[in-house]
Amino acid sequence: MATQHRNITKKPIVGAVVVAAGQSNRMNGIDKVFTLIMDRPLITYTVSCFESSPLIDSIVLVLSKDQISTGMALKKKEGWSKVVAICEGGAKRQDSVFAGLANIESCDWVVVHDGARPCVTVDLIARGVSSARATGSSVAAVQVTDTIKRVSDNGLVESTMARNGLFLIQTPQIFRYGILKDAHDRAGGIFTDDSSMVESVGYKVQTFEGDPDNIKVTNKRDIIKADNIIFARDQRIHKT
Repeated sequence: MATQHRNITKKPIVGAVVVAAGQSNRMNGIDKVFTLIMDRPLITYTVSCFESSPLIDSIVLVLSKDQISTGMALKKKEGWSKVVAICEGGAKRQDSVFAGLANIESCDWVVVHDGARPCVTVDLIARGVSSARATGSSVAAVQVTDTIKRVSDNGLVESTMARNGLFLIQTPQIFRYGILKDAHDRAGGIFTDDSSMVESVGYKVQTFEGDPDNIKVTNKRDIIKADNIIFARDQRIHKT
C-alpha cells in the first residue's frame, strides 16, 4: 500500500521580548511600568496581551534589577505560562533587548515591544507578524497629521517640513530572529529603537498600520490617557 504524505506547513515559532527596564526619569523616580492603572500594575496589561495572543509562543520580560522579584511575583499571580524568563536589563535600551534575546527560547521570529505601551492589542501584534513576512522586519507606524517644524536651540522656527512620508514609529517591532541578532552583533552606536539598528546594517524594514491609542507612557499625563483608553475598551467589551 502506498504511503500517503500530507503537506504540513510548520507553524513559525514567535517569541516576544517586552522591554521594561527604563529609569522613568520623567516620572520623578517612580517606576512607570508598575504604576497602577485600574488597580493593576501597568506592565500587566502589556504582558497579558502577548500572553493571550495565539501567535506568541514565549515571552521574556526585561526589568530593572530591583524589580526582578516583583516581576516574578506578578508572573505567578497573573498565571503567565508563556513567560519563560524575567531578566535584568542593561544601561541602554538596546542592551536590554540584547539581554532579552539571550534569554528567549529558540524561535523564528522576535516581537520587541515597550513594556510602557500597555494599550497594545492582539490585532496589532497579528498585523505586525503578517507584515514582517515581506522583508523579515516590520514596525508599527502612524502617519504624522500635525505640522512639523524644525526649531533652533533658541526657539526660532528654522523650517517647516512636508508631512508626506513622515510617520511616528511605535512598537511592536517584528524581526526574523537572525536579522535582529545580526544587527545587535554588528551595529555600532546608540539607537532609540531596534528598527534603526536593523536599518544601519543594511536590512530593509517594512511598516504596518499602528494604532494612535498604542501610546507610550512617559509621564503622569500619559498614565491618565492610558487609564482612559483601557477603561473605554473594558466598557465596550462588557456591552457586547
